[in-house]
Amino acid sequence: MWEEDDFPEGHLSRLQSRATPADGGVYIMYHGTSREAAASILKTGFKQSSDGMLGPGVYLSRDLEKAIKYPLKLSDHERVILRVKVEVGKVIAITYQHHPLQYTWHAKGYDTAWCPPNCGMVPSGQEEDCVWDPKRVKVLDVFSPTSRPNRLWAEDDFDTSAEPKLESLKAPGDGRYYTMYHGTSREAADIIKEKGFRPSSDGMLGRGVYLSRDLQKASRYPRELPVGDRAVLKVTINVGKVIKIDHQKHPMKKTWHEKGFDTAWCPPKCGMVRSGLEEDCVWDPKRIKIRRIIQPQLDNL
Repeated sequence: MWEEDDFPEGHLSRLQSRATPADGGVYIMYHGTSREAAASILKTGFKQSSDGMLGPGVYLSRDLEKAIKYPLKLSDHERVILRVKVEVGKVIAITYQHHPLQYTWHAKGYDTAWCPPNCGMVPSGQEEDCVWDPKRVKVLDVFSPTSRPNRLWAEDDFDTSAEPKLESLKAPGDGRYYTMYHGTSREAADIIKEKGFRPSSDGMLGRGVYLSRDLQKASRYPRELPVGDRAVLKVTINVGKVIKIDHQKHPMKKTWHEKGFDTAWCPPKCGMVRSGLEEDCVWDPKRIKIRRIIQPQLDNL
């Protein structure tokens, strides 16, 4: 859920949209539509379009800025964006108009057709994806163009069999310094190292920079990227005054900073995160010193 990112989500999604979707990969994508259509999709799921630039399918993009513009004829108030998780299956790149498989790719065994940015298929030059089977698309949430998400980690965490690391089992002490980790894309990691962290506007614990003392957790993000496209920022943090948020209905789940706390800590296996791994939210990015960029490290790749 460092999708949920230190830089505006549109920025990171544009970076990711330049990379070819890997066969069998799982990606975060976006679909712009009307409020009425979104309500129908939430109720009954996506349906294939009868036709389109790539033939029948569900049209999406990893580029949030593209999805935000649609439907073109509607105002921002009338539009919403569906954020979805897609299992792309077998992918084919359709890189030019009149490609021999432009409309017949599914008949040749492909599950998703991908138009890369600036390939001449889309006037805007932005990425487009067409997924044949709507069952491959799972809606995560809905938001308006004027309140786009800027998250770091999603609450729909995964791998409930993961075991927390020893250090992350202990509550961070007020005023102490700790080594923590933040998983992101390679491109975003370079930008963060150069310009520093920017807090998300919202998230499971509200505004802040999301990190963990558990390298295993950080190494899994962004979830939609292959391991080879990810990087982990190793940082040192002065946590300041710490509050423990250990259940979903905690009264200060998103208001802890207003009560004088600098860091919110979700202990392992407290029910806040499905994986059971630790999560920390630091209000002020100035408390974070970036040490270096490292490779993801997972027990089970």
